[in-house]
Amino acid sequence: MTESRESTTSGRPGRTSGADSSELVQANVKRIAGLEEAEHAKATPGERVADAIAAFTGSMWFVWISVALIGGWVVINLVLPQGKRLDPFPFPLLTLMLSVEAIFLSIFILMSQNRAATVSDKRSHLDLQLNLLSEQENTKMLLMLREIGQAVGAEFGDPELKELEAKTKPEELSHQIDEAANAAKKPGTPA
Repeated sequence: MTESRESTTSGRPGRTSGADSSELVQANVKRIAGLEEAEHAKATPGERVADAIAAFTGSMWFVWISVALIGGWVVINLVLPQGKRLDPFPFPLLTLMLSVEAIFLSIFILMSQNRAATVSDKRSHLDLQLNLLSEQENTKMLLMLREIGQAVGAEFGDPELKELEAKTKPEELSHQIDEAANAAKKPGTPA
């Protein structure tokens, strides 16, 4: 057990003081930040560039810069005399440049999203592992409490207790979730 779990408040075992709880939260925040930094450090230079471009193009600065550049292009090509216009109306060169920009931005955004999805999948897997570990610990504690209760002569008549003491089988839970989702779908509705 950690120190924070063993500390007491008002003489009541199992209660953590506000200071201990705060320290525990801070320690957890630091650990999570460390995991985030480790994931960021694993990124290739190309992935970092894609992330930076995706972050910038998803900002209002990019919107305002684009509005200014496109607006300026249009105004200049409308104001200049007919013979000096670089890109006369309907602005085919501007259309070409924006199309090429859109292609590259799409690629960078997809690269960034793929990396984010990989990190998210890893977090989900970590969450599942931690949840399964917690469930196993809880099941073991229930079994230990039952043994202690039986040693002191307590009787247990709660049918839910036996169910909670059983080991969780993730495969069966996943199958039950799939069945419930399929049952909830009505015929003729899109998946």
